[in-house]
Amino acid sequence: MTHPTEHSLVQGGRSAALATACVRGGVAAGLGLGALAVLVTAAWISSPYPDGGPGGALHVASGLWLLAHGVDVVRTDTLSGLPAPLGIAPMLLAALPVWLVHRAARDTLDPGDDGDRPRPSPSGTVAAVAGGYLLVAAVVVVYSESGPLPADLITAGLWLPAVVLGAAGAGVWTALGRPLPGQRQAAAALRATGLGLVTLCGGGAVLAAVSLAWHAGEAQAAFTGLAGEWSGRAAVLLLVLALLPNAAVWGAAYGLGPGFTLGTGVLATPLGLAGDPAVPSFPLLAALPAEGRGTWVHWAAAAVPLAATLVQGWRVGRTAKGWPARDAALTVLASAWGCGAAVAVLAAAAGGPLGSGRLSAFGPVWWQAGAATVLWGACLGVPVALTVRAWGRRALRPKPLPLSVPAPASVPVPVPASVSASAPSGTGIGEPFDLEAQPDAAPDAAPGGPAPQTTGIGPGTRAAAAPTPSAPTPVPAPAPALDLDLDDDPGYEPYDYLPAAWEPSPPPPDPKA
Repeated sequence: MTHPTEHSLVQGGRSAALATACVRGGVAAGLGLGALAVLVTAAWISSPYPDGGPGGALHVASGLWLLAHGVDVVRTDTLSGLPAPLGIAPMLLAALPVWLVHRAARDTLDPGDDGDRPRPSPSGTVAAVAGGYLLVAAVVVVYSESGPLPADLITAGLWLPAVVLGAAGAGVWTALGRPLPGQRQAAAALRATGLGLVTLCGGGAVLAAVSLAWHAGEAQAAFTGLAGEWSGRAAVLLLVLALLPNAAVWGAAYGLGPGFTLGTGVLATPLGLAGDPAVPSFPLLAALPAEGRGTWVHWAAAAVPLAATLVQGWRVGRTAKGWPARDAALTVLASAWGCGAAVAVLAAAAGGPLGSGRLSAFGPVWWQAGAATVLWGACLGVPVALTVRAWGRRALRPKPLPLSVPAPASVPVPVPASVSASAPSGTGIGEPFDLEAQPDAAPDAAPGGPAPQTTGIGPGTRAAAAPTPSAPTPVPAPAPALDLDLDDDPGYEPYDYLPAAWEPSPPPPDPKA
């Protein structure tokens, strides 16, 4: 009889965890595909002129699912009969598949309430979840080949694995607590990259919204001209909503300077629209700038990359207060390169072909948008970061200590009569006065000697015995105050330095002695 060892149990637990992660990836792919299939089937049922049957609706759903992952599809039912590529992916449509993959990887690595169950390694989690998802995707690619929107195999082999692996990696990073690199420069560059990218895309969305509101009449005419019944208008409205992130990226590319292409030989930039655009009738395309030279309204789009670069430089400069200037400058450059890479990926996803011939190039050019982002960050972000850093270092400089003020010289101060009267002869201010040396009565005379003379000073005649005030006595300057607690000193007597007024003066010396 054999007993399983602890090593075999652990290996078996990890294998089961990897198999579970693979199943989670396949379920995530099925959920995304099923959601699109339900949406397309509902539109097909509500259409007054349905065609193709349920099988056609499922083929359209599979084509849209692949298009959401960045895969180009080919339209076979064109008016000319020639196949035409379709490569512009609705970026909002990609939110659901990406979120499902992200959640599957996060839940696989995060134990949750059950902390005793085995967990795979982070790299194993990414591979298992992505592997299960790509198995379903391969089946969908094969299924789409027999429909009206077959997938392009080249883009399916490039973009589909990249999107799935990126989403799974983001889920694992979230499960690990979103750690940043150990080096402070790398972490600061990543934070600045995120802020700059959000600012740039947000500004692009504002530009697109303002332009669409400016051309509201043309957009409404295009919307009503595409479909007359409510089901068709609902489908067009859903497509417009799915393409809103694409419009934000187009606006960001327009503000960066390179702009976007509207067909072969047609370029739209803040300087103007060059060429003869041939664009289809669509509500979002009504927001395109008019032909001719650009005005100050178009030049104002440069405020979007300006604001994004200022945010990047401010973030790095605020973090790099105690860093050398060289490290701050290199951090800004790294942030500019990171933001440029992200913008290049977004521009490639937001654009693509809409057909063959003149519409084979449509949208921003990815490498131009990325290069423009890097130039903005390098030329403007570095001086902004160094300026913010220099301003922040002012608070880190030590303040000068206040100079010590010399003590004033001693000046003669007249002694009050009451003080001099109470002071015994031969005793000055500030000298110790012995209370025990003051007898209460005159001593007895020596045998055979003369009787002692009393001073005549008694308790009832103290006021008449006040002598003439003495000359002013110089008082030394007060010493610096010391932080001493005199109440705790047993040898301290408060009346050792200044006699009280009620104490009698000692008798004068006998001249006959």
